[in-house]
Amino acid sequence: MVTKPPFKLSYLAPKYWLTWVGVFLLYTLSWLPQRVQFFLGKLLGKLVYRLMKKRRHIAEVNVKLCFPELNAEQQTIMVKKNLEHTGIATFETGMAWWWPTWRIKKTLGSITGLEHLENAANKGKGVLLLVPHMLHLEMTGRVLGLEKQGIGFYRPHNNPLMEFFMTRGRLRSNEFLIGKRDVKGLLKALKDGKLCYYLPDQDYGRNRSEFVPFFAVKETATTTGTLLFASSNNCETLSLTSYRDAQGKYHLNVLPALEDFPSESPKDDVTRVNERMEQAITLAPEQYMWVHRRFKTRPNETDPSYY
Repeated sequence: MVTKPPFKLSYLAPKYWLTWVGVFLLYTLSWLPQRVQFFLGKLLGKLVYRLMKKRRHIAEVNVKLCFPELNAEQQTIMVKKNLEHTGIATFETGMAWWWPTWRIKKTLGSITGLEHLENAANKGKGVLLLVPHMLHLEMTGRVLGLEKQGIGFYRPHNNPLMEFFMTRGRLRSNEFLIGKRDVKGLLKALKDGKLCYYLPDQDYGRNRSEFVPFFAVKETATTTGTLLFASSNNCETLSLTSYRDAQGKYHLNVLPALEDFPSESPKDDVTRVNERMEQAITLAPEQYMWVHRRFKTRPNETDPSYY
């Protein structure tokens, strides 16, 4: 369990000075009006599109694989918009970590489906909330925290100073955090009736994965880790959708619990998980993290890389 970390004098060492500069810049910019930050984020995204060709290529491959019904021009437009949203996400991180509650409330468009969380709580059960890697994920957690604080299951940052700021920022909307290797910790949180976030939509390799459809890719490596946590006797598995509208308002919807989950078929179960992820992503596909190599693990080790 990770709680509010203390400041350490070692963070003032020269090796962290560049990190301090970056954090100070992000903190300062976070106090600008939201529309100004979004404008700057779009400019940053345009630079990413032009200069970070490797990341752009990954997004192009993913969009082409997942949306073959779009023509080449439409796919290019989506990738350009996606990288603009990637730039905006940098500024959203600052908003989520440092904005006061009154300012966060102004960004709330709607939160629906909270009754599903309440139903689980009334049964004395924890909630495994499946969430896709939307680019506004930091703000999603902060906004949902206005109504219901949860437990973040996350990968600790390699930079101790960034870990300090990231943890303190995320604890503004979470009770505590749990490192991704602390499986027992997450199972205990579910047993204790907590709301726990879990992101099952990345490629974690061949081990503990099933190859099932994800959009138009018929065989996508999908983690079965979801089933390990969902099998807790004191747990219901729900999912979350979210998107940011043109006015900068965030809209969240908690979907009902998956019934008879998990079942006796891991392949069927993770297929259902991917369907929930698709349902969420389709609301605003340009706001999803397409720069991740989602299809790096092929069904056969001899299959050529998509990337």
